[in-house]
Amino acid sequence: MKLASLKGGRNGRLVIVNHSLTQYVAAAPIAGSLQEALDNWDACAPRLRDLSSALEAHQAKGAEEFDPALCLAPLPRSYAWVDGSAYVNHVELVRKARGAELPASFWSDPLVYQGGSDDLLGAHTDAPFGSLDWGIDIEAEVAVITTRVPMQSHAEDVIRRGDIRLLMLVNDWTLRNLVPAELAKGFGFFQSKPATAFSPVAVTPDELGAAWDGRKVHLPLHSSINGDLLGRPDAGTDMTFDFPTLIAHAAKTRNLTAGTIVGSGTVSNVDRSRGSSCLAEVRMLETLEHGSPRTPFLKFGDRVRIEMFDAHGASIFGAIDQRVCKAHRV
Repeated sequence: MKLASLKGGRNGRLVIVNHSLTQYVAAAPIAGSLQEALDNWDACAPRLRDLSSALEAHQAKGAEEFDPALCLAPLPRSYAWVDGSAYVNHVELVRKARGAELPASFWSDPLVYQGGSDDLLGAHTDAPFGSLDWGIDIEAEVAVITTRVPMQSHAEDVIRRGDIRLLMLVNDWTLRNLVPAELAKGFGFFQSKPATAFSPVAVTPDELGAAWDGRKVHLPLHSSINGDLLGRPDAGTDMTFDFPTLIAHAAKTRNLTAGTIVGSGTVSNVDRSRGSSCLAEVRMLETLEHGSPRTPFLKFGDRVRIEMFDAHGASIFGAIDQRVCKAHRV
């Protein structure tokens, strides 16, 4: 089952999208928004699945052509957006480039930060920034949406209960030149992490078939800038901390409410032939090889595309396709 939120109201209008991403049908009166569906998942999910089956069989009344440009983020605002850094290979590379050792604990204790969840961007929404001096970069990721997760849940509890309801793609925009001074304060990210963008649709785990093992997505994540491939690392390879582990880590001291988004962090493989999911990683490798980076960060007018395809070459989540633009004060 594939779900999207079309423009209309602060929380969007929940729709069911067919497998090929060509048609949709409104989900009302089952649920007006995705958050409403998540809050009442046990009651709503069977009815949503019936509607999805009708849509696939061309029997759904009121079906219309699907246009991802009309989508908000699947959850236009969320109670919590928690992003991990599950690919420790990526973290190690970042630190190596600036001459810092990787603490041994990083391989056993996940890194997470809590991002801004009140203003999440649609997949085709321009991404506005105030200055090129900020070092504009992408981070291509996979994310899950959970049901309510009780405090002190373990990873096996997350799997047993089926706490992962949906998956989607992420562009976790990062302003690299703002990061060092911000982290030096010892209080974490804020200004360096602007509004995050998400794929047009969120999908139930069964949509991934054998590529989803309950813990990881075993498919390449494709990223390009202005039509040039940046990378296609496999999301299931070199993921040190899987999604149930990240969720359990986030729930150690608090309950997670239904609609919590948990991200994987930048997808990264040890195999450098797979490319990268962010420019910072490219620049780090250039620094290690040449002594300084050669690839610039993004400029206004650049286009970023992030997408994942199934074994038959079909887009699973639709594409994140954004243009970098100059923000204007109002």
